[in-house]
Amino acid sequence: MSEFLSGAGLAVWLGILTSISPCPLATNITAVSYIGRKVERPRLVLLGGLLYTAGRTLAYIALAALLAKSLLSAPRVSFFLQTHMLRLTGPLLIVVGMFLTGLLRIGASGPDMSERVTSRADRMGIWGAGLMGFAFALSFCPTSAALFFGSLLPLTVNTGSVLALPLLYGVGTALPVVVFAVIIATGAHRIAAAFGRVRQFDLWARWITGAVFIGAGIFITLRYIFNVV
Repeated sequence: MSEFLSGAGLAVWLGILTSISPCPLATNITAVSYIGRKVERPRLVLLGGLLYTAGRTLAYIALAALLAKSLLSAPRVSFFLQTHMLRLTGPLLIVVGMFLTGLLRIGASGPDMSERVTSRADRMGIWGAGLMGFAFALSFCPTSAALFFGSLLPLTVNTGSVLALPLLYGVGTALPVVVFAVIIATGAHRIAAAFGRVRQFDLWARWITGAVFIGAGIFITLRYIFNVV
């Protein structure tokens, strides 16, 4: 039980870190702008935030379940993961930590899908927020890919929680949109200050988490690969 609770807390935290990373934050801002157009109808703003969260969560659950089930259903792959996952965890944590702290960067290029998704969502009305959440969840950039594939997916495989942990991760990634939906519904004038706090939170949250990941990764690598500590 304690293992699941710690995994659940980590899944939510990884989702929050994903949501405030530069690339996902840009898509979340697009979502806030889309949902916030109904500012004169607070209930629709809140509904849009919930639909966006549901869309993101569904995408992560489907992807994580597909990948985890595929890995665990192959006997050789399953045996390899059960035998060597702890050894793989160390280097993975180091790489993810380097992405979070900015020590490792990969240039992301390609067409911006935000405008296409937004135009299609427009034709669906408020229900388009769900489509937007699903599509934006699958538009990985280097940092979000490192957090999902390098941290959440191994955690999901280790715990066997192919539904609960991706669900919590999805909620975490959409949390800023939900928060801003509430802010818009209760008072639009507070948005600027809230955005400033998110950027400040991002600066120290990514650095602290990245440093912890790197430290834990180095310890696990030294202990389980090199048998030094």
